[in-house]
Amino acid sequence: MIQTIRKAWGIPELRKKLVFTLLILLIFRIGNAITVPYINTGLLENQLNSMGATILGLYNVMSGGAFAQATVFALSIQPYINSSIIIQLLTVAIPYLERLAKDGGEEGRKKIQSITRYTTVAIAILQALGYYFMMKRYGILAPGAEGIWPALVIIVTLIAGSSFVMWMGEQVTEFGVGNGISIILFAGIVSRVPSMVQNLYSGITTWNSVRTGTMTLETLTQAGYSAEQAQSVLDSAMAPWGVLLLLVGGLALIVFIVFINDAERRIPVQYAKRQVGRKMYGGQSSNLPMKVGMAGVLPVIFAQSIASLPITVWSFAGIPAEGTVSRSIYNAIDTKSVLYMVVYFIMIIGFSYFYASIQFNPVEIANNMKKQGGFIPGFRPGKPTVDFIRKVLNKITLFGAIYLGIVAICPLLIGKILGNNSVAVGGTSVIIVVGVALETVKALESQMLMRQYKGFLE
Repeated sequence: MIQTIRKAWGIPELRKKLVFTLLILLIFRIGNAITVPYINTGLLENQLNSMGATILGLYNVMSGGAFAQATVFALSIQPYINSSIIIQLLTVAIPYLERLAKDGGEEGRKKIQSITRYTTVAIAILQALGYYFMMKRYGILAPGAEGIWPALVIIVTLIAGSSFVMWMGEQVTEFGVGNGISIILFAGIVSRVPSMVQNLYSGITTWNSVRTGTMTLETLTQAGYSAEQAQSVLDSAMAPWGVLLLLVGGLALIVFIVFINDAERRIPVQYAKRQVGRKMYGGQSSNLPMKVGMAGVLPVIFAQSIASLPITVWSFAGIPAEGTVSRSIYNAIDTKSVLYMVVYFIMIIGFSYFYASIQFNPVEIANNMKKQGGFIPGFRPGKPTVDFIRKVLNKITLFGAIYLGIVAICPLLIGKILGNNSVAVGGTSVIIVVGVALETVKALESQMLMRQYKGFLE
């Protein structure tokens, strides 16, 4: 990867694209440091830390911590991602969008992109309103910020910030390197690495203080902490062996993701010979590649958004008191519960099959193969070929879905064992970071290869 970037830097055309991408990321990081007025960021961060395993914790990770700091780019790229997923789902259900996607060509792509932008703004409005009312519900607004003007400033700033991030991502896609939305998402997650290292260090320090008896619930309450804050500090303690387990598990997870990301099933395809005029075409062998991780990380994001929606809405309304029936139900569907993990795993598998069916149509593939004179050895063109491709697709999708489920569930299990919720969305983050890094390197390599062909032709 480093070698590819170094070679790309030596090419003037690619160097300009890399510099442009870095400048956009610099603007993104500056925006993440500018806080929205009328908000008590200290109280907000404490509140979101207590809700770290909900969908709000995922938003905070994706935004690089900006969500908990109430910055201009607090909503980050999440409205655009949600909008893209919704439009992609509607493309299957609405014939007009399906015609635009399949037969519209470049003009159809632009129309779908325009619809996605408008949907992004609509989702940003809803999220900004929910964000504001959550802060108002928990008393996170600054003193004297209860009026209409502070509410308007907060909501409009968040919507404008999200729209600007969407624009920056599209500029990177057009004038920079790789997919701009993915790169901004990548930058937001990676920016949290220093704070994660600091949290691990403070966790070891807290564990040592608890072990020696210098830090207890009584000493913390005497120092001015509330009972909940003191318990939260004690729960953040992490033994050195736990940190070592996290590091080894993280490295193993990266290796596993890289291996699966490049894994694919290749179905052999033979093309019959055909004569066109005086020339003979065909007769060669090829293959039909089917990637194991065909759906990427989308099933994980969508499954987590839906599975954690009940507990997130309940957290907005207010966490029930201890000892009540409502609190028992709350704990049963909490994102740390076994029930949540089972539902989460099943939904990942379901969405993996759904996205695979959208992206890979066996009937269309078989028809195109038949038109070009191709066939799979041992299977007749038509329905037998469709059935075989569908059978292979189901097996590949099942393996990829189980892989995604394991990667998403393991951090939850580790966090439950260690008593630390900070690793709850770690699996999703690692998949995104590794996937975007590999895709960006491939984009650089393809552009360098095109430049070599261009120079040869000249």
